[in-house]
Amino acid sequence: MKKRSITIQLENGLEARPIAILVQTASQYESSIYIETGDKKVNAKSIMGMMTLILQTGDTITVSADGRDEDAALEGIEKYLSGK
Repeated sequence: MKKRSITIQLENGLEARPIAILVQTASQYESSIYIETGDKKVNAKSIMGMMTLILQTGDTITVSADGRDEDAALEGIEKYLSGK
């Protein structure tokens, strides 16, 4: 399992559409992927779970990935959330 702190740099934070894209991005990977902020930890492949986090631009989250493609998963999620 690997973890990485990522600061959200999407212009409008994580509203419904960006959350849907994040879930699609996470679902491309075999690894289990979780997003943590404060005392909440949710499955990044769950649109309903992600909606509960209410994340804004500038928020820092911890992304953890566990599985065969965990490095690629972390890279993909970070690339998306950094707006690159």
